[in-house]
Amino acid sequence: MSNDFFNTVTTQTWSNGRHLVRCVKVIQETWDVRTFCFMAEQPVLYFFKPGQFVTLELEIDGQPVMRSYTISSSPAVPYSFSVTVKRVPGGKVSNWLHDNLSEGDELPVHGPAGLFNAIDFPADKVLYLSGGVGITPVMSMARWFYDTNANVDMVFVHSARSPKDVIYHRELENIAARINNFSLHIICEKHGLGEAWSGYRGYLNQAMMHMMAPDFMEREIFCCGPTPYMNAVKRLLEANDFDMSHYHEESFGATPADVREEAKEWAAEAADADPVPLAEQHQVAFAATGKSIRIDPGETVHAAAAKLGLHIPKACGMGICGTCKVMKTAGEVSMDHNGGITDEDVAEGYILSCCSVPQGDVTIDY
Repeated sequence: MSNDFFNTVTTQTWSNGRHLVRCVKVIQETWDVRTFCFMAEQPVLYFFKPGQFVTLELEIDGQPVMRSYTISSSPAVPYSFSVTVKRVPGGKVSNWLHDNLSEGDELPVHGPAGLFNAIDFPADKVLYLSGGVGITPVMSMARWFYDTNANVDMVFVHSARSPKDVIYHRELENIAARINNFSLHIICEKHGLGEAWSGYRGYLNQAMMHMMAPDFMEREIFCCGPTPYMNAVKRLLEANDFDMSHYHEESFGATPADVREEAKEWAAEAADADPVPLAEQHQVAFAATGKSIRIDPGETVHAAAAKLGLHIPKACGMGICGTCKVMKTAGEVSMDHNGGITDEDVAEGYILSCCSVPQGDVTIDY
């Protein structure tokens, strides 16, 4: 291939926003887990902070659906990125992806975004704790340090349901065999008939932690997995008086039942409460559509739009994914986000509508 070819290629760099990508590869990781690899038609350098995620913009049964997935690949492989998805029984999006997304398909993605990453919390010694498909962000981190020959002492502890459920098993063993600063430990809750397993069994506990990472108290800890798993990890660490400022976690999933119940209680209380005087309400105007509405203090811009029938795309609802970004042209808001927007975007006037509460009358370009 001649140098002229490379000279004619214009390479762009990824930035948080909406991008059209094409699925170029589908990898069957385990019996119910697949990795989907994406690239752009025009070369794009997909640099991100290992541990961050993207939000896929899909259409399922004629309805727009947004769903966030951690990037599982390493930014050291620059012209593509991957997400790894576990098929969940009854899961609308995961089942659709497994059954429908194929090589050659195009779709929009939003991102990258996320505060849970290896770059913002540098350390010489790290401990990765993961359960199930929660392995994806810490795998991205491990791959990055492996690819860049980083002088980071890594202990990688993964909990799986059974040996056939261990995602990236061969790759993890390969990394452990090739470098001496990567210590691998896998725990299987159980093993089926005909499955040979001589490793740890059951659930992560104090004794296992001391055997796997006797110096865990001195390490930066990154944890991702089901909520019960992460709660158990936190209880273990707190029982040892671990400095939780060195503990970082990430999770995606359905809204917990207790949160849903709290929301119902708040809604019931609001229905019984006296209406807020008009003078204390704030007006939210949407300039592009010419619509406006008065809302109570504490309500978000996204809620105001919904009351008017305006659909601002939203995925996480917590200021993580950046999907609901809109331009604010007048007024002030209090924005309690979780890394889904850059300082540059804020300086330009952008806000995340899901977590922006008007402090007075505001105007939105939407």
